Amino acid sequence: MTIYKFAGFWRRLVAYLIDSTIITIVFFVLFVIAVMAFLFGSISGNSNEWLADLMDPIKAFSILIFTWISYAAMMIAYFTYFHGTTGRTPGKMLLGLQVLSADGTPISFGIAFLRAVSYLVSGALFNIGFIWAAFDKKKQGWHDKIAGTVVIIREQENQSAGISIADQPTVLPEQQNYGGQTEAFKEQINQPDKIPKIIIKGRADRRKRPKKTLTKEIIFYRRLQPLPG
Repeated sequence: MTIYKFAGFWRRLVAYLIDSTIITIVFFVLFVIAVMAFLFGSISGNSNEWLADLMDPIKAFSILIFTWISYAAMMIAYFTYFHGTTGRTPGKMLLGLQVLSADGTPISFGIAFLRAVSYLVSGALFNIGFIWAAFDKKKQGWHDKIAGTVVIIREQENQSAGISIADQPTVLPEQQNYGGQTEAFKEQINQPDKIPKIIIKGRADRRKRPKKTLTKEIIFYRRLQPLPG
């Protein structure tokens, strides 16, 4: 059984900063688009009226609160989506982290939403809820304890293109097949009664072979020849 370590505070902090940067960039782009649309709409109408609204402290504070709520809503949606699908945000993917439930199972969208909302609790008192993970035994922040989750170190799997080759058993030299000799040898081992018959038959054949007399006939022929004068 594979055992995964709990992710430490600094590694989680770097992943959170990456995710926060992504959220801030996306929010800034949307905010600029909204402001430009508002300005063009106001200029086309009564410009003095919207300038007066911006100078009003109450309305300016309302705009500030609306901006913060919009940012918080985007952050909750961001973490809920990624944690609910794979347990990994882009920042956690880069750092090899994953969010799981306390029993090691993937979390649902409901738990992911509860954990994302609990970020507000962890950051309410000078981010003590986030710092708590540095001293906790299971490296859990307040949002982890509320949602019943843990963050583990799980390196990203290799998704590059390639092929998978299965390991092949080592073949010894005597196990190789040379022209069907391996099958014949196995058959003789499985039926040992055939071996004596083959040997006896070979001996009997040697007994029936006629002796070669060609050499003796040539020698006898040479002896009958008259000697040269």
